[in-house]
Amino acid sequence: MILPIYTYGQPVLRKEAEDITPDYPGLKELLNNMFETMVRAEGVGLAAPQIGLPIRVVTITLDPLADEQPEFKDFNRVYINPHILEVTGEEVSMDEGCLSLPGVHETVKRGSCIRVKYMDENFVEHEEVVEGFLARVMQHEFDHLDGKLFIDHISIMRKQMIKGKLNTMLKGKARSSYKMKQLK
Repeated sequence: MILPIYTYGQPVLRKEAEDITPDYPGLKELLNNMFETMVRAEGVGLAAPQIGLPIRVVTITLDPLADEQPEFKDFNRVYINPHILEVTGEEVSMDEGCLSLPGVHETVKRGSCIRVKYMDENFVEHEEVVEGFLARVMQHEFDHLDGKLFIDHISIMRKQMIKGKLNTMLKGKARSSYKMKQLK
């Protein structure tokens, strides 16, 4: 089932998400719905707060990028209770957007390498070092679990320049090709 994506201004996007346990009700269905929602909205990542749930669950698909980057073929992953343990490497600037901020794209600096701990959909614990584009996507999505948005990483001047777009979202008048839950 395709779920509405919560847009900028929704309180759940600024709340710190909580860890879940294996007995979380309807988890398998939730994960399927998150993947379906993310793919339909043409996103590569979706965090549970973006669908109104303050829990530490993220889905990531890099499969749509496989034509240009074959290593991403069939890359569809679930991250439960993820935490970034360390950010290292050179800071790299790259354009980012977010399903919760339709129409907003800004250049964001992020570390090129992270060490992360998480559980997969079977609650098997993993700790790994991740580099490159996946590290960026994980940092962006895991920020959502800490109540942060990518615009928190841009300068005050850039925030002023997108203020009109943000105010449009706060008024519940944002537009996108996917189902949204806006403030009214």
